[in-house]
Amino acid sequence: MDSPKLPWPSVLLALFGGVAMLSAGTSVLLTSAVMFLWLGTLWLSRPAPPAETRPASEVQLTRARMENLIEPLGVPLVLLNRERIVLANAAAREVLGAHVLGQDVRVALRHPDAIALLDQPESATTTVTGLTGPRSIWQVSRRQIDERFAMVELVNRTAEADIGRAHTDFVANASHELSTPLASIIGYVETLADPDAKVDEATAAKFNATVLREARRLQALVRDLMSLSRIEAEKHDPPRKAVDLGQLAASVAGEVVSVAGQGRVEIDGPHEPTTILGDRGQLDQLVRNLIDNALKYGDADQPVTVAVKRTSNQVVLSVEDRGAGIGPDHLPHLTRRFYRTDPGRSRAAGGTGLGLAIVKHIVERHQGRLDIASSVGQGTTVTVRFKAAVETGVEPTSKAGGPLS
Repeated sequence: MDSPKLPWPSVLLALFGGVAMLSAGTSVLLTSAVMFLWLGTLWLSRPAPPAETRPASEVQLTRARMENLIEPLGVPLVLLNRERIVLANAAAREVLGAHVLGQDVRVALRHPDAIALLDQPESATTTVTGLTGPRSIWQVSRRQIDERFAMVELVNRTAEADIGRAHTDFVANASHELSTPLASIIGYVETLADPDAKVDEATAAKFNATVLREARRLQALVRDLMSLSRIEAEKHDPPRKAVDLGQLAASVAGEVVSVAGQGRVEIDGPHEPTTILGDRGQLDQLVRNLIDNALKYGDADQPVTVAVKRTSNQVVLSVEDRGAGIGPDHLPHLTRRFYRTDPGRSRAAGGTGLGLAIVKHIVERHQGRLDIASSVGQGTTVTVRFKAAVETGVEPTSKAGGPLS
């Protein structure tokens, strides 16, 4: 290792100063003390040796401290020694892979926008699309520490972008769904109100029936939108009341039978208590939506089967129809808002396209699991699994809030 270079001009100047002090009659002791203080300040103000000349033990200690600092952080962080990755915390290794340690950062990131950021001489931030997947969006920041070391931070913005797109799609779809019945209502009412239209009684009755149908469709849509909004507002508030899901499903199915007709719904009731912690109003809506969907899209000549059973630690509700079934391409999208496999048939049946979206959010609030299985030509089965409540000290509540009889 090369010895540090002395600042010879400063040394010569100090020697001349010492000689001058002695020539002026200053004591040797005082002159020696001044020279000692000058040498001390010279040693304290010396520049730190570059990283290349630091002892290996010091470099290792600094690296260990940095690793302990960034390892538990949830944001992916990468420490660079020039262009080489010397540290990557757990979050970064999960995103980029454990193999990136020791690798050139350009090879690890493999994206033109990220590489262009690394080539900039100063600290900078950019947004990179497609860093870890076709639809991924990452905010990449590089912070220069010194001449050798820099820190790269990766922040995943994909979820934020997805939420923004979902909100935009929702507003567009809701506007379309609301405007369609409104346009129909306005058109027929304007015709009926026009004195020059000369609408006969039979045509007027037909127009009035259409206006009423579209108004009811609009009312159902607004009701479902408000219901979905309330469920989303409560999604972080787990329900605490005990509800016997088997009794509730039997009650709802009985009400549906009184309207749809005998034989349209079969009940496969439980033989033991099926109590869960839930919101009775939302669970009632969940069961109604599933039965209504099964009646709308199932075979009119075949019954809908509603079954509730209890396993060791779960209560399972299933609603099965024997209709035309749903193609496999549609199954992943059925719980999206306003998604319809057959828009014409859905609107003719009075559907708003929000039924299964409401079901999904109710299940999520109750920390359950929703599964939809279907075979074309055989029918569809929707299964919801909830965690069973502990029976000790739990008394199911009725719809009015009192004990069930």
